[in-house]
Amino acid sequence: MATHASAKKSIRQIKRRTRANGIRRSRVRLFIKKVEAAIASGDKELAAAAFREAQPEMMRAARNRIFHRNQIARKLSRLSARIKAIAA
Repeated sequence: MATHASAKKSIRQIKRRTRANGIRRSRVRLFIKKVEAAIASGDKELAAAAFREAQPEMMRAARNRIFHRNQIARKLSRLSARIKAIAA
């Protein structure tokens, strides 16, 4: 158990950050699922709109190091390619 005041504060900060990061991670996953559901429906406009909503959220997660930037770039690229492949 932490005995120094600074160690106790550090534990509090870590707990708060962990909770916030979990919320952010869950939010990104929710946006990805919305895009994938729109792609599965076959509606290109709906999928593009969902993708436009998801993109800034995903980039924000990469910037805050919730996910690795290359992982987010890969996911965005693959989702974009799947949207483009939908027959217009």
